[in-house]
Amino acid sequence: MRVLVTGGTGLVGRALCSICDESIEWIPVSSKDADLKDLEQVRAMFAKHAPIDGVIHLAANVGGIFKHKHKPVEMVEDNLIINLNVIKTCHEFNVQRIVCCLSTCIFPDPAPAYPITMDMIHAGPPHSSNEGYAHAKRLMEVQCRTYNQAYGREYFCVVPPNIYGPGDNYNLIDAHVVPALIHKCWAAKKDGTPLKVAGDGTPLRQFVYSDDLARIIHWAFKDYTNYSRPVSGCPPDCEVAISDVVRAIVDAFGFAGPIEYDPALPNGHLKKTVASDDLPHGIVFIPLKEGIQKSVDWFIEHKDSARC
Repeated sequence: MRVLVTGGTGLVGRALCSICDESIEWIPVSSKDADLKDLEQVRAMFAKHAPIDGVIHLAANVGGIFKHKHKPVEMVEDNLIINLNVIKTCHEFNVQRIVCCLSTCIFPDPAPAYPITMDMIHAGPPHSSNEGYAHAKRLMEVQCRTYNQAYGREYFCVVPPNIYGPGDNYNLIDAHVVPALIHKCWAAKKDGTPLKVAGDGTPLRQFVYSDDLARIIHWAFKDYTNYSRPVSGCPPDCEVAISDVVRAIVDAFGFAGPIEYDPALPNGHLKKTVASDDLPHGIVFIPLKEGIQKSVDWFIEHKDSARC
């Protein structure tokens, strides 16, 4: 089975394509293969790699809270166009099965109840801090369902929380919370300055290590059958406060300097706890402390060549 992976050279794509499965030939593609905002380039890429038996769609314009704030138009328009082009082309090339990657930021804030379940995606507006991106991702879930209803496809989505791991984007402007804090802590230790953290440290977040999410997506692609409903990508018992993440990073670096929280800067969502009931039993997930240590070790070793 030939499976094309958009975003195949990214954080999750690399982890996914490293999974050894004799029944799957992974075809990782990136922006070097096609601009996914250009429909003709997407079609040409599919034609080049045909026949394609399945697609795992990971590519997106993503970033942390400050990127959402400063580039809201790009976050909605780029993702709408990318998702439209990829899924439309899948159908044109008769690809029967797609797994798309969403994000827990799509859920209403506040949610109707906690933990959040997959039937709450459209139950209210998302948090204002990432409104455009969240709506673009919500519409991809709708797009998948309409193709299933109209053409009998098997198009569905996995909804992970904050993803982190070795090889992440550590750019302080575009990065998500874990890689941004890792970069900040490294700089603070090097310069002998305080570690400055945006917000007050109280928001609760769920985290998934990139290798663990890759295994969830692999399982979903092979075994999930409820195509009318997204599947949770949130490991159980993975919710912690941002201050706990900061402490894990500080410990991993051996940073002994002061930590300064800035409550004048935005916290984002205060809570978006998502249920993990969809996942099969028996999966062993990497604990946050261990995953943070692996990520910090990778950053230290690859600092000069990392995306910073």
